[in-house]
Amino acid sequence: MRILKLPLEMRCLSERWRNQGLEVGFVPTMGALHEGHLSLVRESLRRCERTVVSVFVNPIQFGPAEDFGRYPRPLKNDIRLLRRLGVDALYHPSGRAVFPGGFATLVDVTGPVTSGMCAPRRPGHFRGVATIVAKLFNTVKPHAAFFGEKDAQQVAVIRRMVKDLDFGVEVVALPIVREPDGLAMSSRNKYLSPLERAVAPAIHRALRAGERAIASGERKPGAVLRSMLRAFATRPPLRVEYVEFVDAETFERLKILKGNVLVALAVRLGRTRLIDNLMVRVPVRGGGGKEKE
Repeated sequence: MRILKLPLEMRCLSERWRNQGLEVGFVPTMGALHEGHLSLVRESLRRCERTVVSVFVNPIQFGPAEDFGRYPRPLKNDIRLLRRLGVDALYHPSGRAVFPGGFATLVDVTGPVTSGMCAPRRPGHFRGVATIVAKLFNTVKPHAAFFGEKDAQQVAVIRRMVKDLDFGVEVVALPIVREPDGLAMSSRNKYLSPLERAVAPAIHRALRAGERAIASGERKPGAVLRSMLRAFATRPPLRVEYVEFVDAETFERLKILKGNVLVALAVRLGRTRLIDNLMVRVPVRGGGGKEKE
């Protein structure tokens, strides 16, 4: 596995592969790799002839009071995992290489995809995400890029950017990888204390409670929300930041649940902020009040 630190050497390697007719897959990460990341890497290795993984903790997607300084950076372990899988190249640039002096250009995706959920609670976050992904795409020049559905809003932002700016990159989203107790895998799970980790499975239980309420015929978001909040009861370390019900394609908030519904939430456990989601297919009511797929 080649380890590249400069944008020019990464670009030259990728262009050489492309000139040889090889398909390049790309998995952008901030490191601290876990099985969720590795599932994306395996899919890229399966589908593409060359695979690049980036490890870069992006400063411009963190707010002033967020965890940029303490974000886990176990690079040696990340390298070991990627070598074991047979990754072709690791792109690990410095902050100065990515954002040189005088850098002044940001990519801002607007519209419903950045109007709710995490966007108003993390001002500038998705601008930082879109900017770094645009730069990485221009450097790595992949045919396909692989992301996890846990970051559903991020994936939607990137898809919008790719379409609007004609990047010509296929954006592939893969299912959430969970711990045996349902907790979505995340690099930030390492922050949790033993008590917080014991409470954390309530996040997935709440999503499943919402799914059951919808399956039973409930179509009002407020009623589904009440079912979900009961799953969080008597768990004082956990604070719900938001629960939202949006159209899975447009990310517009739904007043009545219909079609493909993304049930998304964010919670805080101590100092740690965790997100999760579940997509529910809600049958459309046909004539006579019957539901159809």
